[in-house]
Amino acid sequence: MTQLTAQAVTFKAGDLTLEGALHLPEKPEPPAVVVCHPHPLYGGDMDNIVVMAACQALVERGIAALRFNFRGAGNSEGDHDDGNGEREDVRAALEHVRSLPEIDGERTGLIGYSFGAVVAAEVASGGLRALALVSPPVEIADLKVAWGCPALIIGGDMDHLAPVERLEIVAESPGVELFVVSGADHSWWGCDDELGEAIGQFFSNHMR
Repeated sequence: MTQLTAQAVTFKAGDLTLEGALHLPEKPEPPAVVVCHPHPLYGGDMDNIVVMAACQALVERGIAALRFNFRGAGNSEGDHDDGNGEREDVRAALEHVRSLPEIDGERTGLIGYSFGAVVAAEVASGGLRALALVSPPVEIADLKVAWGCPALIIGGDMDHLAPVERLEIVAESPGVELFVVSGADHSWWGCDDELGEAIGQFFSNHMR
């Protein structure tokens, strides 16, 4: 397993300063993926195990990863905004990573987990090479599905917030794949290796 190293970064989202961590692979001008964490009011932040598994999988495949804390989480300024201001946070993170000279800004992607998946789905557009949504909580939240880029939905068959039968409906949309992990629930404890493999393979295919 590649040793995951990080550069501490900050960037602006409107008037707010957000904190993040940039993981770079050992290759020049790699593509990059922004990774969005789960709900901050329930303990979610950029150090979440799913977020870290995604970053690890990306870097091992030569793809940079930027994880960050939404407004009001960790040392990021501001207050939780129920997904509204958080959309601005994601756009700012994408803009930041695209501006970095060490990154190929023409090849960017987006990952969101749980609450982060809902926010990422709202922001995603054809300007992205690829989108992955991990455990989007479709049982309690609506999910935008018109993205204009290849998308992967990842869920566990024990996840009651993202039931497979609901995810299958989302995956009927053009350009959307579904990957289901047996035994995984919404927390992904003990299943993060399979999750990372699915994420890594998907972005390897679409970020070349």
